Amino acid sequence: MNEYLSALKQYGVIQSRCRRKTYWLFVLVNILVSVVLTVLDTVLGFNIWHDEGLLSTLYSLAILIPSITVSVRRLHDLDRSGWWLLLILLPFIGTLLLLIYFCFKGSEGPNRFGDDPLRAPAHS
Repeated sequence: MNEYLSALKQYGVIQSRCRRKTYWLFVLVNILVSVVLTVLDTVLGFNIWHDEGLLSTLYSLAILIPSITVSVRRLHDLDRSGWWLLLILLPFIGTLLLLIYFCFKGSEGPNRFGDDPLRAPAHS
């Protein structure tokens, strides 16, 4: 949960790097929260548009910018520009390519985007 909260605390920060563990725990928690909110929307009858629920839609909007910034920071850890995130606009192949990139280990040592998050001192 600390990894998720640390990603949220860096809401608008794109000038640094994000390690693999932080990114994937952020994604995992988002999936779990989305599933729970979707179930709540269904049980409580909060569907606002076809299958879209009110709670899950509000959560998706609230988490949009942190999701983008954590993805950009993950690309920075791979020594790639955040513009690579635009690959998601390519149907299937772009998403698959980003998924593969996000699974790679980040570049060791400092790169043009900052210090290695694995070597950096832990923040409290």
